Amino acid sequence: MAHYQGETQFKHDAPSCTGLLLVNLGTPEAPTAQAVRRYLGEFLWDARVVEIPRLLWWLILHGVILRLRPGKVAKAYQSVWMEDGSPLMVFSRRQTKSLQQRLAELAPEKVEVALAMRYGTPSIEHALNELRQRGMRRLLVLPMYPQYSATTTATVFDEVTRVLRGWRWIPEFRFIQNYHDDPGYIEALANSVREHWEQAGRPDRLMMSFHGLPKRCLLSGDPYYCECSKTARLLAERLQLQDDEWKLTFQSRFGREEWLQPYTSAMLTQWGQERIPRVDVICPGFSADCLETLEEIAEQNRELFLEAGGQDLRYIPALNDRDDHVTALADLAMRHMSGWTERPENDLESTRSRARLQGAKT
Repeated sequence: MAHYQGETQFKHDAPSCTGLLLVNLGTPEAPTAQAVRRYLGEFLWDARVVEIPRLLWWLILHGVILRLRPGKVAKAYQSVWMEDGSPLMVFSRRQTKSLQQRLAELAPEKVEVALAMRYGTPSIEHALNELRQRGMRRLLVLPMYPQYSATTTATVFDEVTRVLRGWRWIPEFRFIQNYHDDPGYIEALANSVREHWEQAGRPDRLMMSFHGLPKRCLLSGDPYYCECSKTARLLAERLQLQDDEWKLTFQSRFGREEWLQPYTSAMLTQWGQERIPRVDVICPGFSADCLETLEEIAEQNRELFLEAGGQDLRYIPALNDRDDHVTALADLAMRHMSGWTERPENDLESTRSRARLQGAKT
């Protein structure tokens, strides 16, 4: 006989709510080699993240990568670590709190917001159980990746459905696939650039750097490249930029195979050699600042640009918990919850009575 976790959790007379699950990639719990090794071991073992035959990849991962990289990555985390934790965790918690407050103003019915990380803690399973304890009857999942990829968004779907398969009673379920061209998201990006320019002046070039993927992902049908391109084009149009004033690039290359191009590091080196004085970099694919933005772009790639002959590189922060970003996310969630938040309040006494007639213990 099958056993389902939490099979007694459903209560016929409990008030219901909609659960909104925010999910980002994840982060080590501490800027130490041990914590990084634990995090990378979970992250890099996902078959959607690294599409290499499992036995071969296990040997590479445990024989080479998890022996050599954790120490180096831990040092990088130490350079950006904040008082309350890693930047990704700090900003994600702020987003969750702000979004909870905004939805309390917008939604006619109660919406509970919970934060999860795809890898590391708090886990998706932990967050879903938390929402269930709060009375969740409907679930909307919002992966904090504006552009869809099987290596990110789809892994969230995999884990959410894995957890729900163990529940006797599952909530009504909706999943936001992407929001790469959402008007509120594009406007928030444009506002962040305008505000930066008002304070520091306009650069000679604006680089829009997205996280990279192996080129074979594109050739296999992953829409990520196309969605990044559309985001960049819409942002450039909103800022009224000419074609020679901005560039779409891809960062965070790993391994020897070809990845999506042009590469951020190579383009910055070329611009430095061309003596382009000032470059601003924004990373529209990152909903919150993290190692890849604060260390890779603002530190590593800035140094590359200056060494190649450039004069100044300024990183424009991610949207994080900006008011316009939170508003865009709240509006996005409300659209996807259409019909759910318009239901009349449950008549708990009638529900309790009907359940008792059927023999339920309420």
